[in-house]
Amino acid sequence: MKRIIKLFIIGLFIIPISVFAKEESKELIPNATSGLLMEQTTGEIIFEKDKDKKVAIASMTKMVAQTIILENIENGKIKWTDIVTVSKNAADMGGSQIYLTANEKMSVKDLFKGISMASANDATVAMAEYIAGTEEKFVEQMNKKVNELGLKNTKFKNATGLDEEGHYSSAYDMAIIAKNLLNHEKILDFSSVYEDYLRENTENKFWLVNTNKLVRYYKGADGLKTGHTDAAKYCLAATAKKDGMRLIAIVLGEEVSKVRNSEAMALLDYGFNNKKMTTIKSKGEVVREISFDKGNKDKISVIPKNDIGVLQDKNTNKHEYSYKVKINDTKLPLKKGDKVGTINVYEKNKLVTTGELISNTNVDKLSYLELCKEMLKNSILGIIK
Repeated sequence: MKRIIKLFIIGLFIIPISVFAKEESKELIPNATSGLLMEQTTGEIIFEKDKDKKVAIASMTKMVAQTIILENIENGKIKWTDIVTVSKNAADMGGSQIYLTANEKMSVKDLFKGISMASANDATVAMAEYIAGTEEKFVEQMNKKVNELGLKNTKFKNATGLDEEGHYSSAYDMAIIAKNLLNHEKILDFSSVYEDYLRENTENKFWLVNTNKLVRYYKGADGLKTGHTDAAKYCLAATAKKDGMRLIAIVLGEEVSKVRNSEAMALLDYGFNNKKMTTIKSKGEVVREISFDKGNKDKISVIPKNDIGVLQDKNTNKHEYSYKVKINDTKLPLKKGDKVGTINVYEKNKLVTTGELISNTNVDKLSYLELCKEMLKNSILGIIK
């Protein structure tokens, strides 16, 4: 009898805790139309609310535009120092802007700064035209990128996010888009800055203040993109990093900007208070070496493309993890960053996460003449030995 009473008393303390935890998570973003909290490395969803609902997303659209711009820079198609001549079409864009004028010349870097900090529609269209010729062709690239990411609830009609019939996305799709954008680490050099200037040392010096106030007021916040139109209301893709864990919070359809910010912070707080990351392999850490017989390098190091980790509840005891490396049948030439294999992480015998392994350098295939020289050199060295 005493045992039964004891168990009953313990139950009184245990049961409400789990109930309160569930209720707390349900009330995280009561004012948002939809939202989601994701851990960036694993892509695990920590919280969701109507994550697949198709809604207007305003300037959060520009995260895809930013991705394409960064890809073009990384591929060497354009440079930060390139000078863009602004068209009348771009200069005439309404909404958020940096007040470009027709035929004004501005660097790619400053235009990207205007997009990232001021959510400038004129700068976005100027860059769209510079890369693709027209905004329409650039939007085709944006929709192609969305398809490549496997997203089913996103369709763009313009590059800026201005309200237009048939232009929509969802909280889940926005989180995946943000996750993909964060793979281009340069974005944080822009999205984390609270204030800056354009047209310095001119009569038209322009003060930029980041539309994302979390980068100033929330510890660890360094991005990512705000949005607001009549149809979308107030939206935000926020990201922050603490204790080696990066979270992505999405809130859509908020009536007031302050509520948008507070509910995004509530999501981030919930994640940081309840979750932790166990890093198995860090980005850039050498996992294995591959040898080549016919390459201009004898061997290369294989490294993770991103941090490889496991998301856990904070109150979880330490787990033991193992990993297995699988190297693909790699053919030369090989470029730095090319995928060469995968790393699978296991808890006991259960697969818990998978990561991509890449080459840390370029390797070219030796020509026939170079192969002959290499064979001759090896023969001579063999005789000497």
